[in-house]
Amino acid sequence: MDLRPISDWLDRQKALDAAADLLQQAVKTFFDALGPARRGVKNFLHGTWLGHPLHPVMTDVPVGAWTAALLLDAMGDRAGRSGFARAADASLALGIAGAVGAAATGLTDWAETDARPRRIGVAHAALNVGGTLLFAASLFCRSRGRRASGRGFALAGYLSVIAAAYLGGDLAYHEQIGVDHSSGREMPGKFTPVLAESELAEGKLRRARYKETPLLLLRLGKRVFALAETCAHLGGPLAEGKLEGNSVVCPWHGSWFDLESGRVLDGPSAFAQPCLETRIRQGQIEVRASR
Repeated sequence: MDLRPISDWLDRQKALDAAADLLQQAVKTFFDALGPARRGVKNFLHGTWLGHPLHPVMTDVPVGAWTAALLLDAMGDRAGRSGFARAADASLALGIAGAVGAAATGLTDWAETDARPRRIGVAHAALNVGGTLLFAASLFCRSRGRRASGRGFALAGYLSVIAAAYLGGDLAYHEQIGVDHSSGREMPGKFTPVLAESELAEGKLRRARYKETPLLLLRLGKRVFALAETCAHLGGPLAEGKLEGNSVVCPWHGSWFDLESGRVLDGPSAFAQPCLETRIRQGQIEVRASR
């Protein structure tokens, strides 16, 4: 069954752009209000410390808890007196708590998107919020002894979350949001010339190429630094970025990378930039994959 037309239809709903504008501004205002803590909080939510995005880790909590709740509902008695019923209620509550973390990380990542991913992301978020509210209604009904209504709300919430998960897959696998855009590129296993030494000016970011792989070169004094040139976050051209001391800032979304190690100094990238060793031989700058 091909569900692709669903996301294509959503992509044509231009009203989503207006909602996205308001939501992105709200996210920006929130982080700006944090002042000096802004950078640390954003990097935590992006997953910079983890080495890959934190959002998919957080989504496992509500989806897993709510799946368990539906299973426990099916195993419990209708009056809600069994241990299965109590466990189902606890799973619902755990899923709602986990959904808060998933929403916070997802919004932080989404705020750095534009065009089609931004529109699809709004629909993804709306379905998840709707699903969470339905699960909250389910928990409320159960607390009032209306377990049949609670089961109905839980099933509706689960269907909403599954639809949101489909759109999340569209963002990850079609739009490549949350994947490492610098990985999987061919790098030289031994020192290979990529640029004449005379063509690399002091303190200027320069794009070179190894086969089909773009590289970023920089000379600072007697040292030559080399990184993969495609930003790991969303594929921005680092050679068109800004030099900040011994780091480079991506021109698209502002990720900072240490030139010596490729380490992320500031998000939104959660992935380190591949780093290469360099040397100069016979007037040529040679590079190889870092060992």
